[in-house]
Amino acid sequence: MLIRDAGLSDITIIHELATAIWWPTYKTVLLDEQISFMLENMYSVNALNYQMQNGYDFLIVERENIPVGFAAYSLTEPENKVYKLEKLYVLPSEQGKGTGKKLINEVILKSLEKGAEILELNVNRGNKAFNFYQKLGFEIYKEVDIPYHQFVLNDYVMRKNIGMSS
Repeated sequence: MLIRDAGLSDITIIHELATAIWWPTYKTVLLDEQISFMLENMYSVNALNYQMQNGYDFLIVERENIPVGFAAYSLTEPENKVYKLEKLYVLPSEQGKGTGKKLINEVILKSLEKGAEILELNVNRGNKAFNFYQKLGFEIYKEVDIPYHQFVLNDYVMRKNIGMSS
């Protein structure tokens, strides 16, 4: 398994992975209309290009040279050294194989290199990934309902202290 930095030339790969991952992941949690809208709004080629050029660092994980997942993170609270795990997705066929854990550990290492003390993430309260994040040491920081266009995102904001002072 290889985890590598992703660049503008990887946008199509990330877009295709997101489409392949989002439907099976969220089919039982979100309405089809919301999945379609969010894929277009957050994972279109234009949206990914914008994110890459505005502070999101992306990683791609490959197994036998085939992309099987991706992550993105960014600095969100410079004064508190908080980085946010913006995205973490692996194909359903990769779940349970340690791929997500390795990907999140790489995000933690790269965030630490940039001076992070805390890694934060949002997870839908109905997403089974909540348990995955708890096992990795993330704790609920707060519960939020975020208006998002015509939808509301019902999330937990979770945090993990990763810095040297933690």
